[in-house]
Amino acid sequence: MEGAEQHNKSRVVKVDSVDSWDFYVTQATTQGCPIVVHFTASWCMPSVAMNPFFEELASSYPDLLFLIVDVDEVKEVATKLDVKAMPTFLLMREGAPVDKLVGANPEEIRKRIDGFVQSFRMYIA
Repeated sequence: MEGAEQHNKSRVVKVDSVDSWDFYVTQATTQGCPIVVHFTASWCMPSVAMNPFFEELASSYPDLLFLIVDVDEVKEVATKLDVKAMPTFLLMREGAPVDKLVGANPEEIRKRIDGFVQSFRMYIA
């Protein structure tokens, strides 16, 4: 995972193309790794304000893959997943969305990820 090595400190991987999206989702699916995606846009202040929180989440949940997608840079992915507002957070398992949260609500995002992690651990048990 080249992208992860470029951001030594960051545990969030920036998706910059449809190819990189497909690569990371396929790799995570193959490894049984759940994914949390932050759909963002540089012009959306609530979305930009969530970036440090998203980094913190990535550090708190090392078993998950955290991806960030700028909807203006990778429109095809946002369109395919029906993302219409920023920020949108998507929880994915086996390459498929299982939960979606629209808006900058740190408490709710953390709560949903906690539930997601619990269900995932039960799922693999």
